[in-house]
Amino acid sequence: MNAKYDELRERLGEIHDLTKIGWLLNWDQSTVMPPGGGRVRSDQLATVARLRHTMFTSDEIGSMLEELRAFEDSLPADSNEASLIRITRYDWNKAKKVPIALASNLARASGEGYQAWKSARANNNFAEFLPALETNIELRRRYVECFPEVAEPYDALLDDFEQGLTAAEVRSVFARVRDGLVPLVRHVLNHPDAVDDSPMRGHFPENDQRTLSVELLRYWGFNEEEWRLDPTAHPFAASIATSDIRLTTRYDQANLAMSLFGSLHECGHGLYEHGVSSELERTPLCRGSSLSLHESQSRMFENLIGRSREYWIFAYPILRSVFPEQFANVDEESVYRSVNKMEPSLIRVEADELTYSLHIILRFEIELDLFNGTLKVSDLPEVWNAKIQEYLGLDVPSDDVGVLQDVHWGDGLLGYFPTYALGTIIASQIWNRMNAEFTGLNDQVARGQFDPVRSWLVEHLHRHGRKFTPKETILLAAGGPIDPEPYLHYLSDKVISLYGPLN
Repeated sequence: MNAKYDELRERLGEIHDLTKIGWLLNWDQSTVMPPGGGRVRSDQLATVARLRHTMFTSDEIGSMLEELRAFEDSLPADSNEASLIRITRYDWNKAKKVPIALASNLARASGEGYQAWKSARANNNFAEFLPALETNIELRRRYVECFPEVAEPYDALLDDFEQGLTAAEVRSVFARVRDGLVPLVRHVLNHPDAVDDSPMRGHFPENDQRTLSVELLRYWGFNEEEWRLDPTAHPFAASIATSDIRLTTRYDQANLAMSLFGSLHECGHGLYEHGVSSELERTPLCRGSSLSLHESQSRMFENLIGRSREYWIFAYPILRSVFPEQFANVDEESVYRSVNKMEPSLIRVEADELTYSLHIILRFEIELDLFNGTLKVSDLPEVWNAKIQEYLGLDVPSDDVGVLQDVHWGDGLLGYFPTYALGTIIASQIWNRMNAEFTGLNDQVARGQFDPVRSWLVEHLHRHGRKFTPKETILLAAGGPIDPEPYLHYLSDKVISLYGPLN
């Protein structure tokens, strides 16, 4: 093996360690950190980010990448070694354009923004959040300025989460999705009583909810040796290593569906990270190819599997065993219909399959306006409320269930939201391909035999990590580029099955 390559990999291993330390600090901040820890956590995050950025953008790393060009060319393009050099060179060229001070300030602002968001949301006070949000957005504008070659400002932000995708491409996909969803939403609104979701509402003690989630996740590979499940204000998944997966969820003792599907959603993220080849550990390749592909996994597990009739053939007896009184007089079909209730709602993470993407589209449009200079940060609540009325026909009673509901802007994650809807679209493409390649998949889900699903996903998606670009990886897993038609067809079929034929 090439000695210079070995040296590069060791350097990258140390940088990767710092990345994961940052993730661990973020996970701790969102789960078990005492409130007083927030005073210094932002500085700790900034220190880690500064050290990581300094080490990665060093001239030594750049020189090694240049020296390894001949070695890279001598290898198959899909080899681990050639992929590592190629992807690292892309990352290095991009990171080199960002000043170290800016990288540090972005990390500090993220930590401070999270704390400000958490307090503002609890107090229903957007004004409390506004200074931190303005700082985050101003820093992101300075970040965008590091990439003058982009066609429009938002492209630089989007590239951080979906390399190579542009705002123009997202607009095109979202226009088709919006046009396809509108008549389906109208049909559901015309039949509001067709589906009853009362079985998921009542009194469900938090400890029992956790018991149910863990029991269901065990069938997918959850175990205490390598996984955790903890409560948080806004659910997420974090991978500290392929053998250290941190899932979080949120409990509502009056609504079982929140933790049930939140846990399943984050399990999809965790399985992706857990399934990355161990040969890629401690390298930049050891994570999902993109946020859209990550969301394809979480949305697949939450919806295409978790809300399917076959899944509830499997899960219903477990549900009854944990909540015998609540479901004593509720049959399997009623539970299935309950978890598939469709109606516009204010909260994105509680949205049904049909309206979910509309929540994402309105956020995408808001972010575009922020970075195109046509929207002031201080005007966000007013614009948010107007778009919720336009897309979902709902009045927003307060900011804690409106513009303050998501953590992402507090964390400085601008350009992130489109990946939720894009991932939902890709999930349908991957699921269709899986069903086409082997028969009896739904029967296996009904029996709780999930190994075939996991094995297929590991082989076609998970194990590759970040070896290929997102567009290349989508081709590997879905068999074609992003296409909203399978997603719209799936939703149309489900709406008709639950709410009757379209008028």
